[in-house]
Amino acid sequence: MIEFRQGGRRRLDRVLDAAFLADLGTCPMDDVRARRDDAAQEETDLSYLRRLLHARMDIVRFEQRRRTAPHGEDAPSLVDELPRILADNALGPSAGRGRHHTVQPSRAESHRRHVEALLADTGLSDVATLSDDDLTAAATAYADEERAVSEFRGRVQQVMDACNDELGRRYRDGSASVDDLLRREMQ
Repeated sequence: MIEFRQGGRRRLDRVLDAAFLADLGTCPMDDVRARRDDAAQEETDLSYLRRLLHARMDIVRFEQRRRTAPHGEDAPSLVDELPRILADNALGPSAGRGRHHTVQPSRAESHRRHVEALLADTGLSDVATLSDDDLTAAATAYADEERAVSEFRGRVQQVMDACNDELGRRYRDGSASVDDLLRREMQ
């Protein structure tokens, strides 16, 4: 399960450490921007991890619903429904504090391995072969992990907000200048 490690060296650990924001009001603009960018990258990675978890949760839920459907119905197979399941996951309404991501996930492969390791060899490539108990265990493990990831994502978003608030404060009170920013961008 994803976790915060006080004093850890991972980006998540650095971003969520209280020291990350402790001197925000006095550190140079470049440092505030760098911290905001670190938090934004972590938020992007956590969002990607959540999407992976949601896709797997949707697959498991589909199989659970298929099994409980009345026998008289011609329930579609997972293979037939997979494009719709994944499209619904990708295009469904956003819940929470969704943000426009300006960066790509930096650890996509490690996130994929993390999700796959949640339930080693769960057989999600063929959920129809899982026992009801194994399917329930998979659903529970994915839901628990999704809750943890969502909590950390919310905390990272609060860090991003604090960095953005500090940048905005500096522009409002005149201690930072948009003209200086544009000159830097032109160099």
